[in-house]
Amino acid sequence: MDPTILAYIAGFLDGDGSIFFQITRRKDYVFGYQIRCNLAFYQKSDHQEILVWLKERLKGGFIRHRKTGISDYTIVDPADVKQILKLLEPYVRLKKEHVALALKILERLPTSKTAESFLRLCYEVDRFKNLNYSKKRTNTANLVENHLKANHLLTPVETSPKREGVSAQSGS
Repeated sequence: MDPTILAYIAGFLDGDGSIFFQITRRKDYVFGYQIRCNLAFYQKSDHQEILVWLKERLKGGFIRHRKTGISDYTIVDPADVKQILKLLEPYVRLKKEHVALALKILERLPTSKTAESFLRLCYEVDRFKNLNYSKKRTNTANLVENHLKANHLLTPVETSPKREGVSAQSGS
């Protein structure tokens, strides 16, 4: 894609976009939770043609029209989000930290096959709370950790990702 277009889209993301991750309860998942990613662009519905233009260039995702008069173009497929963020990374200014953290999580997500590695990713997801000034987040890494412990999915000597270097058995 043309660098000028990528720079424009990155500017749009910086101003009227968001990158966020959620930890969602999924009883049908091995660890009881899922990490979901979202890349979204927002615009007043009167100007939704820019969202259609974005979708034509970025592919994937969907456009929603809300009753509030705001429309959004949202991409949730992890492979699509990762590919787009890699393209936009050199041009993003305000959301550089968001992009870097998102790419780190997306890189490790497919290989997160143990409860311990999944929990470490959940703690990375929690970092988005501060980046996005999130107030509504209810599913946190602590909740996941408690669930994994209650269901005997964590090994007893596992070092908690939030307290690196402190053994769960040592009682420290």
